[in-house]
Amino acid sequence: MEKYSLDGVIASVYFDDRRPKNVPESVENIKISDLRYPVKYRIFYMGKYYFHASGIDLTKKEWTGLSSTRKKELIETRELIQSGFEKIKTHIKELVKGEGFSIEGLDKRLSRGRKDSILTAFYNKIEDLTKTGQIGTASGYQCAINSIMKFTNKDLKFSDITIDWLKKYEAHLRTERTEITAEGKSKTIKARSITTVKFYIGALRSIMNEGKEDRIILESQYPFGKGKYEIKSGDGRKMALNLAQIKAVLNYELTTDIEKRSRDLWFFSYLCNGININDLCRLKHKDIAGGEIHFIRQKTIRTTKKQKEIAATLLPQMIDIIKKWGTKDKKPDSYIFPFLSHVHKSNDEKQAKDEKKIIQNCTRLINKKMAAISTALNYDNISTYTARHSYATVLKRSGANIAFISESLGHSDLRTTENYLASFEQEERAKNASKLTDF
Repeated sequence: MEKYSLDGVIASVYFDDRRPKNVPESVENIKISDLRYPVKYRIFYMGKYYFHASGIDLTKKEWTGLSSTRKKELIETRELIQSGFEKIKTHIKELVKGEGFSIEGLDKRLSRGRKDSILTAFYNKIEDLTKTGQIGTASGYQCAINSIMKFTNKDLKFSDITIDWLKKYEAHLRTERTEITAEGKSKTIKARSITTVKFYIGALRSIMNEGKEDRIILESQYPFGKGKYEIKSGDGRKMALNLAQIKAVLNYELTTDIEKRSRDLWFFSYLCNGININDLCRLKHKDIAGGEIHFIRQKTIRTTKKQKEIAATLLPQMIDIIKKWGTKDKKPDSYIFPFLSHVHKSNDEKQAKDEKKIIQNCTRLINKKMAAISTALNYDNISTYTARHSYATVLKRSGANIAFISESLGHSDLRTTENYLASFEQEERAKNASKLTDF
């Protein structure tokens, strides 16, 4: 990283490895390579050093290789650090040419910038999410701000996010384009899916909501809502299987235990109210009571004031799957399935990241094996999402009330359940319409 000097002021990017940010609770849990240290902007003026946080933490290895890295995430991190440094350089230039440089003047400018800075607001949000163990969401927010910074190549103020800007950003995300990599090679960037677009802009809306609450922007400046910019809903692609297709999936001949376990866990997810793999991996034996499995969705634990417990009937097929692939330890606090049983208990952030990685790997493996089955059966791609959608759709076809389906899925809004059932409703309309000419 470069240094910048002007009229006795020296600015540089500084890796502060004096004290790590993620120290484990006990010494025995320390793994030196995992320790992360803050990257700061250092100002030397009149014989003293002053520091400003960048909001980015790196391991020593990541910092050492940052200037020459070819990893996409680290390249984006380097660009974000440089973007912040460019902002500091601009402030120094303006102060020197204007009222004269002072540390107080720089602090005032940076403080004002942080309050009205989309980049800083994202960093603060990511830090809060990480501290509370919401590693997946924090990662999603990081991807969102990386995308926004790549689109704008500058820090934005809250007032910069207008209806027109949002439309242009959405068009950017949904258009295939060619970019030049750090190595000078051309790379095709595929258009983002509607799901990704929805998440990125949804994350930005969440940041804007906080800005509105803090009165950084006025209600009249808020660009989201009816008659303004509305986030597009999903693309309505068919994701559910009918009973005959599910039976064919279960009867499909497999050879390896990995394939069989992946299919069994997918089937367990389907039977257990469409439970997602994150929640499935966290099920414990104490969650089984009265012939049911009770759980609270991790996705909603921190987003709703009143926690909604989901109850799924423990069917014989589910018991067989637990006997075949579950843990031998039946203690109440033991996990039903073994995936998280050996995660080292350390500080909350490190443990949450380890658990997230294991669950992601488990989900990828199930999706990979189920995709192979769907290809062999000539079905649309089957994934863990398919299990959840199939659960809802099969219940709907059987005549179940949509309110019951919504309750079983753990939805707080019937509209979410209706989105799950959109493809089923379309099929029903088409089937009924065909009867109009069945003379």
